Amino acid sequence: MSALEDDGSNVAAHIAVEDKLADGKKKQRGGRGGGGGGQSREVLVSKALSRLLRHQAANAGIQLDAEGFAALDEVMKWGPLRSLNVTFAEIKDVVASNEKQRFTLKLNPSISVESAQDSTTPSHYLIRANQGHSIKIESSAHLEPITLEAGNVPPKVVHGTYFAFWPAIEESGGLKVMGRNHIHCSTGTPEEGAVSGMRKDAELIVEIDVEKSLREGIQWWRSDNGVLLTEGGEGGVLSTRFFKKVTARKIDVGVLWEDGERLAGLPEGIKARIPSGKGPRGGGRRGGRGGGRGRGRE
Repeated sequence: MSALEDDGSNVAAHIAVEDKLADGKKKQRGGRGGGGGGQSREVLVSKALSRLLRHQAANAGIQLDAEGFAALDEVMKWGPLRSLNVTFAEIKDVVASNEKQRFTLKLNPSISVESAQDSTTPSHYLIRANQGHSIKIESSAHLEPITLEAGNVPPKVVHGTYFAFWPAIEESGGLKVMGRNHIHCSTGTPEEGAVSGMRKDAELIVEIDVEKSLREGIQWWRSDNGVLLTEGGEGGVLSTRFFKKVTARKIDVGVLWEDGERLAGLPEGIKARIPSGKGPRGGGRRGGRGGGRGRGRE
């Protein structure tokens, strides 16, 4: 497994992991006070926006356009955000300050530029989550295609996962979308300065041969915040034959896969911890950017 498990509880698991990820860093920053078990107000607002725009818009009766944008005034009326008495200024600040640039805020094109210039009226704006959706949105409508013809294939594409999930990844034949629309990847590791697309506690690095996968018909995309995304192939699986190299980040386990060929399994005695937010099947919190064999994302 990578960072996600593939079953009916995926969306809840994804949300649980997003919650944990958001908490850690932003609590350290202090933020603006608020409830939520010690979470900063900024974290509470960001988490609520992620839940709604990635997973729950349809259930909340909020319409997303083809690019995934929703009317900000309708978003701010959603129960969890309304209960926080969120202001436009707070939304704008969360969008601008989010480390991984998870959201985009723009003027509603139906509003004249003159009347909307420097407007603080929520109905003048649209907002979206840049990636991470379980809500079905057409990839071509909101993501940049990565193609051989365009010459925009990144020199390095990696996916982070965990020792605990690796046997299931191999057993299933590759990385899986895990209840979301895409498998999430990055242009490098956190040590190499990558901010989005991989969790900082990922233990294994799967380097992917994107050019080979493109030649075999796999589609790739880049989100506005730089996350590399693919729907994979049949069944939402990105096959192990596209694994260019698999190694560990911080301890030497050797090369597990190279050029689509399995060279070795994990060494005996390796400590395979379940990452935070990713409990075992059937109970508790589980993975979801965690929870199974899908990915170790942002």
